[in-house]
Amino acid sequence: MTIRPSFRNIHNRFLLNGVHYRFQDLFEIAYSFIKEGEDHEVAIGDFLMDWIRPNDTITLKTSGSTGSPKWITYNKKSMVNSALATGDHFGLKIGDRALHCLNADFIAGKMMLVRAMILGLEIDLVPPQGNVLVYSNKTYDFAAMVPLQVNNAFENLDRVKTLLIGGAPTSAKLKKRLSEKQTNCYETYGMTETLTHIASRIINGDTDHFSTLPNVKISQDERDCLVIEVHYLTEEKIITNDLVELKDKRTFLLKGRVDNIINTGGVKVLPEEVEAKISAHMDLPFLVGAIDDNYLGQKIVLLVEGKFSVQLLEDLKKIEQMTTYELPKAVYSLKAFVRTANGKIKRKDTLAQLDL
Repeated sequence: MTIRPSFRNIHNRFLLNGVHYRFQDLFEIAYSFIKEGEDHEVAIGDFLMDWIRPNDTITLKTSGSTGSPKWITYNKKSMVNSALATGDHFGLKIGDRALHCLNADFIAGKMMLVRAMILGLEIDLVPPQGNVLVYSNKTYDFAAMVPLQVNNAFENLDRVKTLLIGGAPTSAKLKKRLSEKQTNCYETYGMTETLTHIASRIINGDTDHFSTLPNVKISQDERDCLVIEVHYLTEEKIITNDLVELKDKRTFLLKGRVDNIINTGGVKVLPEEVEAKISAHMDLPFLVGAIDDNYLGQKIVLLVEGKFSVQLLEDLKKIEQMTTYELPKAVYSLKAFVRTANGKIKRKDTLAQLDL
């Protein structure tokens, strides 16, 4: 029988900014970060304080990208199990160097710390803004970034062996650029409820399907939405609003969210699929949505953050595989999209800004 560590079992090879801390030492560094640290260190200090408290559970806040943020209570043992699953899936080894460049107010940033403490990683903390690879000349075995960080650090990415990319969709243009890199780049699928990723797919490869981590069961409900069972995290099934196509018991194609479906002229269109076709042709942040229309019921429109070329609508007509129903009928410019605290675009709130 495999004995799994508890949250108190800090690995003896765990290093934080080059210094080893035992469980009983974490209070000192947490207190220092909270009282004297930079903004990103304060969030880390707060999490470490929660981690060393004697209670077995911790309360986590969802991002709120698809609705109002909510609080979820999870057992710390589940976070340990998630860290172990990530280590197995990506082949992490004791003593590997890791870069922490995420906001620790959210689950991805918290889990990077848990992985380091449990797996015995040597982790460096850097501010999450700008080019996160300019703070040192070190090479890293493991890191996780959002797409904006990947773009900012692109020229330095070869110093990272394995890179997880999540938190927002990875554009087709960025995916194409990443194919030039030696870094093993993985797009991840997950959420706060699954304690970050439960599936990944290699970006600089030839598949669009996500493969699950060990001991993750997937199925579909009557809406064709993904249902997840991860018994090392929770005994309850996690029912998502993500429309998927199952390839087999471990792989799936992510199509979009059921609550984003647009019915235009009686044809159902997923805005995420349209966005995937457009993303290779856009440099500005954008999203596809719908507005009411007397003839079509809903009319597909494109929203762009910032100024765009008057030629844009004509250029969209030239995109291969874009059907007549998918083609945006109008383009609107917004000064700024509505985003969550960790940078995800809030689709419905952004669309609500249109003054039509």
